[in-house]
Amino acid sequence: MDLRNEIRDFLSSRRARITPEQAGLPAYGGNRRVTGLRREEVAMLAGVSVDYYVRMERGSLAGASDGVLDGLAAALQLDEAERDHLFHLARESGPQPARRRRRTSATVRPALQQVLDAMTHGPAWIRNGRHDVLAMNQLARALYSPVLADPRRPANTSRFVYLNPAAAEEFFVDYDKVTRDAAAMLRLEAGRNPHDEELIALIGEMSTRSELFRKRWASQDVHLHRSGRKRLRHPVVGQLDLDFESMELPGDPGLHLNVYTAPVGSPTADGLALLASWAASQESLPSEKLPTSS
Repeated sequence: MDLRNEIRDFLSSRRARITPEQAGLPAYGGNRRVTGLRREEVAMLAGVSVDYYVRMERGSLAGASDGVLDGLAAALQLDEAERDHLFHLARESGPQPARRRRRTSATVRPALQQVLDAMTHGPAWIRNGRHDVLAMNQLARALYSPVLADPRRPANTSRFVYLNPAAAEEFFVDYDKVTRDAAAMLRLEAGRNPHDEELIALIGEMSTRSELFRKRWASQDVHLHRSGRKRLRHPVVGQLDLDFESMELPGDPGLHLNVYTAPVGSPTADGLALLASWAASQESLPSEKLPTSS
């Protein structure tokens, strides 16, 4: 990925969305040629020279101090995910020896699979930053059976969302939000790990085959995916309104544990119980009948 272009497009898109009024600045004159802030206005708010900010927006963040980046984040009113993305882009822009090459794992340790298998009351699965599904417990395999129906391994939730839109729209109740979040999470990962060849290939594949992905990717949005509500329409048990938690695994950098739950006594909890019964019956079938994560 071309980091200079990434930096340029990200900063200019964040600048364009903020009006002078939102930044607390007077809007002199009625013929502004830009919809958002001017470069000199961002420079003033960030406490840097205009020339320095222009160089940054042209893609040169190498050597920028944390203080400068903090000032820029404040000037552009970046949220937590956007600030993280800015800092990752800056770090990856440094001299080649200073770059932290982080390989995104494609496997999980056996002990982690044991942890998943010990979680019997809620779907749980492990993914990497590319959204490859690397390991699941029995209930997660049953829940994500539409995603796992794709024979490609590892299954990838973003590929399912964008390249199998008919099935994805049926499965995800909030399909539009899911598409926005998926692209925004991948862009955040691309800032963290811009030299991941498999990530670059995935983004290229979806850019080539999905107009919707191209649109979402062009927005430059980034998103942290830590907790929230996931509404799914399962082909066997119907709609499930699940709470989810997504946690990074400190001992396995780049891997995330996702766990879905539902309040006791809720219709979704009953649906999960029914799904567990169905999953147990499916596990007793010959292996070729089952969607698996490996």
